[in-house]
Amino acid sequence: MTLIQGYLFRQIARPVVGACAALTGIGILSQSLDQLEVIVERGQSVWVMMKLTLLAVPQLLAVIVPIGLFVGALIALTRLQREQELTAVFASGVTRWQAIRPAIRLATIAALATLLITTVLMPWGQRQARAEAFAIRTDLAAVLIEEGRFVQGPNGLTVYVQQIEQNGLLKNLFVYVDEGDKVTTWDAAEARFGRIDGTPFLTLVNGSRQSYSSRGVLEYISFGRTVVDLSPYADVTDRIRYKPSDLYLPQLFNPSPQDLESVGSAGELNAEGHSRLSAPLYALMAMAMALTAIMGGQFSRTGYSLRIAKAAAAFLIVRVAGYGIVSASAWNGWLNVFQYVLPIVATAISLRLLFRALKPRRSRAWPALDRLKARFA
Repeated sequence: MTLIQGYLFRQIARPVVGACAALTGIGILSQSLDQLEVIVERGQSVWVMMKLTLLAVPQLLAVIVPIGLFVGALIALTRLQREQELTAVFASGVTRWQAIRPAIRLATIAALATLLITTVLMPWGQRQARAEAFAIRTDLAAVLIEEGRFVQGPNGLTVYVQQIEQNGLLKNLFVYVDEGDKVTTWDAAEARFGRIDGTPFLTLVNGSRQSYSSRGVLEYISFGRTVVDLSPYADVTDRIRYKPSDLYLPQLFNPSPQDLESVGSAGELNAEGHSRLSAPLYALMAMAMALTAIMGGQFSRTGYSLRIAKAAAAFLIVRVAGYGIVSASAWNGWLNVFQYVLPIVATAISLRLLFRALKPRRSRAWPALDRLKARFA
């Protein structure tokens, strides 16, 4: 890479990284707002919300990288063209291919990063998030605790909590257990859920225990601190249910009978697999369209708003059409080939328009007139 190419690479890479970072920040903010339910309704900590939000970042990046590449490249190339830096580059003897090589190199890096995200990081993050959500859903603290309400649990268990603090401390707890021939109640000023070797328990502070049997025997005990075993009420028969986005490529193209039964059909899994492999091609397409929008025509002192608008519309149409092909491929396997053809054709057309701009326009209807104009020019 020459000195000029290194300069162009840096000038294009910075806005691209900035655009991707800004879009990722917006996506993380949206995800965190969705995850507020984990704190408000499930009584989980802020760390759990942050963990679920960060695990969703790879899936966001798979969508954001081509968009950020397109937007950032447009910003960088527009500035370079407006400040006549591209004109100076071409005047120094650099060919158009040499000038766009840094942008192509950047697009290749983005495509490889997208491939890594879609094939490794995204399924890993989705599986971890699914396991975390399952643990929250089956957590007794989330299932049994709802502020200001009596919540019925399994095996005759009923729990009431007057107040739940942000650190997980329970205020004014009441527990009622009906075992048929025996009824037991606990009340405590403070309580907290916990686990010992995976076994759930409830720590009660400053409370009492009342037990009344069918034989008419009443027992009453007050305590400063005690532990109640909740393992009899933690029988969970449900299991984690995965989606096609949670599986790795070998599982998508060679699904097991269990995957076909619980995740989706073979057509859906194959369509998801081809979508993962074709996603990097959209990064190359995004850069090719951005280059064509700025460098694919004559210099204009009034700007390139129209060309940019056309390139943005073309990028949007092709990307939406790509998502449509993924959905259609789930039921028609032969359409999977178009997941690759669509971005490749769009990239080829963009590069064709970019390099065709170098050729002078000739009138096919009047070649003699063109020669006459050239002679008297």
